[in-house]
Amino acid sequence: MTVHPRFKNSTHFKDFWEKGNGKQLIDFSGAEVSFKEFDKFASHFYHVDDIGDEVVKEVYFTQKYQEASREIEDYIRNGVSESADVPESVKKLFSQTQHIPDWLDYSLLKSGAELCMRSNLDSLISLRDYCLMGGYDYAYLNKPLTATEALKKGAVKRLSETLDFWVNATRYDALHLHAKGYEFAIKTRLIHSYARLSIKKHYKQWDTENWGEPINSWDMMATYIGFSLVFLHSLQKLGNTFSIEEEKGIFHLWKYVGYLLGIPEELLPDTKKQATEYFYLWTSVQPPSDKDSILLAHSLLNESLENPILKFKFQRKSLRYLHICCTWFLLDDEVCKRLQIPEVPNRNLFPKTKILINKIYDTVVSRDARIKKGDKDQMKVLEDYLKITKNSNFH
Repeated sequence: MTVHPRFKNSTHFKDFWEKGNGKQLIDFSGAEVSFKEFDKFASHFYHVDDIGDEVVKEVYFTQKYQEASREIEDYIRNGVSESADVPESVKKLFSQTQHIPDWLDYSLLKSGAELCMRSNLDSLISLRDYCLMGGYDYAYLNKPLTATEALKKGAVKRLSETLDFWVNATRYDALHLHAKGYEFAIKTRLIHSYARLSIKKHYKQWDTENWGEPINSWDMMATYIGFSLVFLHSLQKLGNTFSIEEEKGIFHLWKYVGYLLGIPEELLPDTKKQATEYFYLWTSVQPPSDKDSILLAHSLLNESLENPILKFKFQRKSLRYLHICCTWFLLDDEVCKRLQIPEVPNRNLFPKTKILINKIYDTVVSRDARIKKGDKDQMKVLEDYLKITKNSNFH
């Protein structure tokens, strides 16, 4: 099967790259976009993580899920040697993930983690209202969520899982072998494989030709560009500044997480210029929002109302309003209209105030103090979410 840049003449594609956020990304990154390299990337639409899939077949499909998870946790925490008496696929997975690539630079990982922490709640706003919400506009990217009935799990659970992964991957030393972020990366990789194999087995309507393989390598690349390029762009829009070192660090951190997740190295960008050029090619095979996209977007918006972290109804309504304001501010109007994001009054007031506060905060509070406070505040949000999802209503 071959894939073509089938939507490159569509209105949604042109609008995004000629006058929407895509144009802003080009200005932000100095990217030179073209279709010259399209074929080099397009084959990854049908490429998946075979190593992860083999582990799932040999470990998860041969015993109870809980037992398999315990077995994998043991390998993650203690490592796997060449001579160990374990399935061949497990040896392959761990010989790749235990191998430290020559390009890995721990000081860059540290800078990337510091930017994530230093940006405090702006990081979480960016992830939610730009990266996650913006991703819902790509109809084919969301098909695995529909196929695995993620909507039934609800947005609270989905947000909690994303937050758990993101926070644990972006702390100091999180990605050292056997550390918490490393563990999350490998577990997430196997969850992807498990979901992919389940979709292929049970979801007969899967349209491989148009949608690509479920959770394919190219879609994975786009997701991780969300965590790096789109995240940075969002922080900038909210009035945050970052050093060249921190910017390099963000790309390096997600490149290494991508490597641990089994994404082919040639798909992992080092700079915002590369990331924008790679992202441009990928968006040309994605149609705009469909009815599933709208359901996902509204599930995310209404999460604030369902989530019992805030005690009173008026607080929850206010939080939903603030997220809607940020979504309109960070995403293109066209995208917001397609996702049917509600219109609200004075929607620029909160983001504009945020930009002003960030400028003052930047000059008054030291970088170290901001990193410490950001780390603490993000951990508190994560704890609140984890406490809630343990509650039976959100299983």
